[in-house]
Amino acid sequence: MVNNLSNHSSIFGLVISTIVVAGGIVANPPIGMTDNGLTATAIFFATLLLWLTHTVPYMISSVTAVMLLYALGVTNSVQAAASGFSSSLVFFLLLLFLLGNTISEVNLDAQLADRLLGSEDSPTRALRSLTTALLPLAVFMPSAAARTVALIPVVRRLRTSFDLSSNSDFSQTAFLILGQVNPLASVGLMTGGGMAVVTAGLIHSLVGPLTWVQWALYMVPPAAALYLLGAVSVFALYPLDYADIPEPRNKKTTAGFDREQRIVAAVMSGTVLAWIIGSFFGIPTILPAAAAVLILALPNIRIIRADAVANVSWNVLFLVGAMFSLLEALTNTGVVNLLINRTLETIPLNALPVFASVGILLLVAVGVRIVFSTGSAALLVIVPFALRIGKELGVNQLYLSFSLLIVIGGTTFLPFNTTSALLAYEEGPLKQRDIARFGVVTLFLSLGVVAVAWLFYWPLVSSV
Repeated sequence: MVNNLSNHSSIFGLVISTIVVAGGIVANPPIGMTDNGLTATAIFFATLLLWLTHTVPYMISSVTAVMLLYALGVTNSVQAAASGFSSSLVFFLLLLFLLGNTISEVNLDAQLADRLLGSEDSPTRALRSLTTALLPLAVFMPSAAARTVALIPVVRRLRTSFDLSSNSDFSQTAFLILGQVNPLASVGLMTGGGMAVVTAGLIHSLVGPLTWVQWALYMVPPAAALYLLGAVSVFALYPLDYADIPEPRNKKTTAGFDREQRIVAAVMSGTVLAWIIGSFFGIPTILPAAAAVLILALPNIRIIRADAVANVSWNVLFLVGAMFSLLEALTNTGVVNLLINRTLETIPLNALPVFASVGILLLVAVGVRIVFSTGSAALLVIVPFALRIGKELGVNQLYLSFSLLIVIGGTTFLPFNTTSALLAYEEGPLKQRDIARFGVVTLFLSLGVVAVAWLFYWPLVSSV
């Protein structure tokens, strides 16, 4: 049944996308829009529909979008159509994917997780250690999905050692922490996963340069506060209804780190240190990441080998590159300016107080987020338009960018909204209503954190 629904969705996406592109070619553009602008808009919405319905892999639909920009005359050359792929963000993501996959391949993530959680002697202490461990792990394991994958086996071992069922309160709480609290830890650092990296790239392109340390100063306290509030909410909503068990029955003894794990740990520690030091000397964050990949691929080390490239999330990379190409095409053809002017004419945001205008933009971002399976894709769509509208309203562009990241990061109503939530849903005892219920909690928490940070904390950082 699921396959039939998926097939119907794919066919629908393909047919409607074709109709949208054809309509953009033959229709007369509205007042204020050029023929190329209408064509670019049609390609943009057709591509979004293909991404949403998963008609074909992201890589195929992204390449198709770029080729259509050239074939239908929106750009004068293939190079111009594919300009988004020259963004440093694409290469930075590639390097982070390689480093993240390497951490998992040498089992460094599982080793760290075992050391952090393997010695706990009661369910409550184990859950508290799980919650505490995720924050430092986010520094060395940027991907929330990678942390979830690494910790699911550890949670299962703990559950078995305490002789608890797979549907126990312990399992439900642990998987909620992994699926929905865990991703909140990723936005504190510029290199903390795809959403943070994408937002950093958009800030660099649309607002101005921002160093790794500057990002941390602005975002670590709000992200930590959101994470801790989320963790407290989990324990409040899903309390353990049984007494602590005094001692695990099958405690696992963690082995020592092997050679490859020690090398990867040393290189990743050096990379984080280089990001911190480099922020004071203007060294781009991409260079330490490139150096780390090179070191791990050297002949006497060879932890990163040629086959590692096959495990990279190429679909995400192509999606990012294609979205930048589409946004540049919409900007060059005047569509972005027209859309902003029409939006301000329809919704008098400039007549509203700043907080009301920002609130509307954040609610629109939530709506966009719900229909996208990845937060990075939602950010690529909403951030450029929100920033341009915010600029017209005189809203602080940096604060708005951070706010969009926090709110989109805190919006998880459906399992497919984040990979970590989907993994927790598939591997744990969670039901869709559990995810939706707690998603409402994290959304309101993220809005509250944004309000406090915008009014009090970010202005304090800016004044220093």
